[in-house]
Amino acid sequence: MKKWLVAVTTAAGLAALNGTAWAEPLQFAQMQAKNRQTNKYTCATGKILQVTYWNTANGQSFALVPVKGKRLLFVNTIAASGAKYQAGSYTWWTKGPRADLYDAMDGENAPPMLSDCITISR
Repeated sequence: MKKWLVAVTTAAGLAALNGTAWAEPLQFAQMQAKNRQTNKYTCATGKILQVTYWNTANGQSFALVPVKGKRLLFVNTIAASGAKYQAGSYTWWTKGPRADLYDAMDGENAPPMLSDCITISR
């Protein structure tokens, strides 16, 4: 478990420093990415986000999402509908071409930090 956490933390750090997509498949200890997809979203505020998703051979999924000027590595979690990703207090929740970004620190019933983010390209 600790090796996996170190690998994920290292990957997130490298992504934050590099700021670009990797030419080779993203690899964690004992896991390899099956595929990678980058989507651009435009949100209700006019903000444009570029989010990269990875699906691994063992069924795990990750998303690299920009939050407050930093690229954070989110991990897929259980959702009633859509795909829900968590990184610390943040939640990136996608449903079809739409996504919202929440911060749990804003409170349980707080509106999303970014709402109505719609895929503009794949």
